[in-house]
Amino acid sequence: MPVEVKIGDRVAWVNLLKQEGNMLEVEVDGKKYEVDLMHTVDGTFSILESGHSYDIELVPNAPKKYTAYTLYDTYDVEVIDAEARYLQNRNAGAAGAAGSNISSPMPGKVVKVMVSEGDEVKEGETVIIISAMKMESEYKAPRDGVIKKIHVKNEDTVDSNQVLIELD
Repeated sequence: MPVEVKIGDRVAWVNLLKQEGNMLEVEVDGKKYEVDLMHTVDGTFSILESGHSYDIELVPNAPKKYTAYTLYDTYDVEVIDAEARYLQNRNAGAAGAAGSNISSPMPGKVVKVMVSEGDEVKEGETVIIISAMKMESEYKAPRDGVIKKIHVKNEDTVDSNQVLIELD
């Protein structure tokens, strides 16, 4: 499953296609690379790709956030996988709410839809409960509004980034 990797201002989608020992086949933004990756004794990573050698030291700052040191540059790196996206959205309390939509940050199952179309809701009011990763999470209205459309019902299985509820 691909993960989003932010390196400074750049965002890349990275997917591990195959691994045999230190040999990896990875896809970065649709382009495939064969690399030899080794975690050295001193904590750095040695990467060989197409005859070029790269050494990178990754220093963790927070879960899934690192400072990457190369020979000449330093980069802030953040790995945003399904779990990180889920936790970000859960902590924001709006399950990926973007404007007028409430979306599921990861696959799960609808436990209970707490509202009906046409209902008025206040910012922070629980509108749906989703079960994912063995946890039930309440998703809240990102702002005051009226429920325009509900795309799911109780017991439905949902995909990542699926719109669950539209707010007018």
